[in-house]
Amino acid sequence: MSVARWDLEVLDRLRLEVQGDFFWQRYFSGLGDGGAPSCGIHLAVLLEPYLTLILKGEKTVESRFSMRRCAPFGAVQAGDALILKRQSGPILGLCRVTHVWFYTLDKSSWNAIRREFTSALCAQDPDFWKHRQAASFATLMAVDRVYPLPPIHCSKRDRRGWVVITKSGAQSKLWNS
Repeated sequence: MSVARWDLEVLDRLRLEVQGDFFWQRYFSGLGDGGAPSCGIHLAVLLEPYLTLILKGEKTVESRFSMRRCAPFGAVQAGDALILKRQSGPILGLCRVTHVWFYTLDKSSWNAIRREFTSALCAQDPDFWKHRQAASFATLMAVDRVYPLPPIHCSKRDRRGWVVITKSGAQSKLWNS
C-alpha cells in the first residue's frame, strides 16, 4: 500500500482519537504497519454548511458530481469510512458509507436524484442543483455512524476534493490484479 506522508500522519492521529470506540477502532487498527484494511478509507473535503449538517446527523447522503469518471465514482463502496475535512481547514469527523449509488447522468437520472435525495442531501436551495448541472456522473453515499473529532490538522495541499487513502481488501484484490 503506497500512502503519502500526510496520509500516514492523519491515519496515526485518527488511530489515537478513536481509542476506546470499538466500532471506529476496527477501521484504523492495523493500518500503517503492513496490515490490509478491511474497508476503504477516503478523505472527503466538504464545504459548509454541508460538513456541519453531516456532523449534526441532518445530512444523511453525501454526493459528488463530476464531468468525468473520477473518485469516488466506482471507488467507494458500502462499509468504507469517510474522513470529513473542512475545505481549507481541519479534519472534524468520520462517518461510514452504508449504501452507494453511481449514476451516469441524463434527464431521467437527474429527476430521480432530485426526487429521491433532495431532503437527505439537504439540497433544497436551487443553487445546489444549478452548480452541478454540467456534471455527467454522480456518486451518492448514504452515511451513518457519524463521529465528531477534535480539529485535526491535515497538511494536504492539493485541490482534490476526494482522496482514496486505502481501498477495501476486496477492492485491492480487484484493482491490483
